[in-house]
Amino acid sequence: MKPDISRRNIVVYLIWATLGVETVISLWLRQWDEAFVAAFTLGLTFLPVLFERRFGIRLPMVFAALIVIFLFASLFLGEVGGFYERFWWWDVVLHSGSAIGLGLVGYVLVFMLFDGDRFAAPPLALAFLAFSIALSIGALWEVFEFAMDSMFASNMQKSGLEDTMWDLIVGTFGAAIGAMAGYYYQRGKRFGGLARLIEQFVKTNRRFFRKNK
Repeated sequence: MKPDISRRNIVVYLIWATLGVETVISLWLRQWDEAFVAAFTLGLTFLPVLFERRFGIRLPMVFAALIVIFLFASLFLGEVGGFYERFWWWDVVLHSGSAIGLGLVGYVLVFMLFDGDRFAAPPLALAFLAFSIALSIGALWEVFEFAMDSMFASNMQKSGLEDTMWDLIVGTFGAAIGAMAGYYYQRGKRFGGLARLIEQFVKTNRRFFRKNK
């Protein structure tokens, strides 16, 4: 199975090329911190591809591309490009957007356990589990930011505790939106374009949702 991400999305290719070139240039100029961040970010952007190959779950192009874009915007543009300092809203947009995405991912993974059976799976319970998964991953990301700041003298947490708390608050709202999109999808209702993303995932991985009608 060839992943969608490496087949059709030119944005992902551009990000990979940018990070690769930045890594080489930074090494040439002996800018070790920038080289490390660029190389580390490049490695993380391959996680969707590895996930698809390891678990056999195909990520729709939009899903996979958004993961890569988030990592690029957060780690590379945010740290090396200084976007966190230039734009006060950069951190808010990234955390809220990623939390919505995690809520959607949490929902489809739990829904998968029911083979996509809308009637056997209680919508509210699935939405709550999706919400919990998104919050848990968001908390782990805050731990990751703390570790990066502690070990590599980066500044991902900015103002420390206050930044962490606002990230968690914004992430909570985002996770709730993603989970509600799953709830309305299961009830056969629309929730903006988010329900369409769930439909794309289900169609792309039909064998995991055999009871979906």
